[in-house]
Amino acid sequence: MTLAARLPAFTWDRIAPLGEKAGLHPDGAVDLSMGTPVDPVPSVIREALAAGSDAPGYPATWGTAALRTAAAGWLARSLSVSVSPDDVLPVIGTKEFIASLPVMLGLGPGDVMVYPELAYPTYDIGARLAGATAVASDSLLSAGPSRVRLVWVNSPSNPTGRVLPVEHLRKVVSWARERGAVVASDECYITLGWEAAPVSVLHPAVCGGPHDGVLAVHSLSKRSNLAGYRAGFVTGDPALVAELLAIRKQAGMMVPGPVQAAMTAALSDEAHAAAQRERYAQRRSVLRAAFTAAGWSAEHSEAGLYLWLTHPDHDCWSAAELLAAQSGILVTPGSVYGPSGARHVRVALTATDERVAAAVSRLAALSP
Repeated sequence: MTLAARLPAFTWDRIAPLGEKAGLHPDGAVDLSMGTPVDPVPSVIREALAAGSDAPGYPATWGTAALRTAAAGWLARSLSVSVSPDDVLPVIGTKEFIASLPVMLGLGPGDVMVYPELAYPTYDIGARLAGATAVASDSLLSAGPSRVRLVWVNSPSNPTGRVLPVEHLRKVVSWARERGAVVASDECYITLGWEAAPVSVLHPAVCGGPHDGVLAVHSLSKRSNLAGYRAGFVTGDPALVAELLAIRKQAGMMVPGPVQAAMTAALSDEAHAAAQRERYAQRRSVLRAAFTAAGWSAEHSEAGLYLWLTHPDHDCWSAAELLAAQSGILVTPGSVYGPSGARHVRVALTATDERVAAAVSRLAALSP
């Protein structure tokens, strides 16, 4: 079997027919499916990118000292997490890192990777690429005596917006350390807490101070509208970061120099991030109210960039079909994130204010 044959259908290919139906609306589709930023890249970041654009040489895989220092400073200010700049490693977008981490950690046949029951599909893809076994479960006890090598946590969750309590994260770290497994925490939405305060796995209340066996992954895609820049970083256990750096040097996995300059500026500036957070808060408020008035119910959705909704009369696919056909609104059926999402849809907050207003108007016509 070829490697490609081991992989499932690409998520966004699966919902393409829904997009075609939504596009038939007289006023065009309102795309609330993919969490891709639509707002402008802040000028402070674009100016840094331009200033760093005269970059004829190869960039450092490890990143510039300025970038690593900026990342460490941001972690301290925003999350009360202390790391050395030497233990920060830039990555070419966090999706690339998530998909490749099992391979870089040496997982293979006979090894087990545990990831959340409802989850971003790329965790599972990483295990498949490595030839390891992926177990989707929110209970580590279900892993049994298997050789668990890697445990992914994601708080706030994509897709549900659920925030894991400190006590839960602490138990995960303790469980993994007892078995010599690595805990990798996807914290891409950690600054978007609405009704809860997410805590990093690297916080002393979780890991007890030392970061042994623990990694945290951070993205600038949502905080700074940099999805198109492919800008993120990983930090945590110094030994693990050094191992990943050695591998990525050999593979030539380097963040472009101008992007590193842009990341440095983004991590050093809080004003643009606060403004973007406020945009998402306002869109969340009006969309949640509109869906609720139309008969939908929200579960979790306490943080992050999505609403996790159910309709009393429809499963996830028929609900998504209804929205696309009747209102031109495109959402993601919850089952693409796992079987227990079969009655939910995920609604992204990443649409322009004009498109959000259009969605609100169309949902009003569906109100019970």
